Amino acid sequence: MEHVDHILIVDDDREIRELVGNYLKKNGLRTTVVADGRAMRAFLETTPVDLIVLDIMMPGDDGLVLCRELRAGKHKATPVLMLTARNDETDRIVGLEMGADDYLVKPFAARELLARINAVLRRTRMLPPNLVISESGRLLAFGRWRLDTSARHLLDEDGTMVALSGAEYRLLRVFLDHPQRVLNRDQLLNLTQGRDADLFDRSIDLLVSRLRQRLLDDAREPAYIKTVRSEGYVFSLPVEVLGAPS
Repeated sequence: MEHVDHILIVDDDREIRELVGNYLKKNGLRTTVVADGRAMRAFLETTPVDLIVLDIMMPGDDGLVLCRELRAGKHKATPVLMLTARNDETDRIVGLEMGADDYLVKPFAARELLARINAVLRRTRMLPPNLVISESGRLLAFGRWRLDTSARHLLDEDGTMVALSGAEYRLLRVFLDHPQRVLNRDQLLNLTQGRDADLFDRSIDLLVSRLRQRLLDDAREPAYIKTVRSEGYVFSLPVEVLGAPS
């Protein structure tokens, strides 16, 4: 039997739940709608889903708390698309840092949500063949840093661990898997967040800035992540694979 993608919609707004659920059903997806985090947890205990549409602004545990919980538990690999009424770049970045794969600002067209869902599912299952993220469980060395891809720890030359958010780790991982190669914003967004760039989307630029801070990289004269005008970014140092961490 052909697999039908199952989408779980978590939103305290009944009208949005019903509208989105019915629209996705009409377009060939299986849907379940719940109103809060408690109902989400109960449903996921018994039923796997292919993607979760998660509202940020909800009573009780909000979407950011729930996303962080999902990423720390057995559903960490399930794609999450966040809905937010806040048209603010900082809120978008926080959602991505919690592990969301994409976000959509309310109000939105149902067809746009469907397109985003399909894009996230497609990118989650099949990355572009020339930009495949490598397998985990290795130490990658560059400059004065090492990245433990098993524990997801960034280590400096003294072995001190530097914490990375989920979004920062994914972006660094993409750069390290494709060193000394220019990657444009669309490629970086596809690989780290499973979507294409909007006209005024600065998510990648903000994440690059945060990652430079983690690497102690001078934004005016960066040694690690260089900006290529009108093209994108390039990780300028070679990367050495040291093998599996001990």
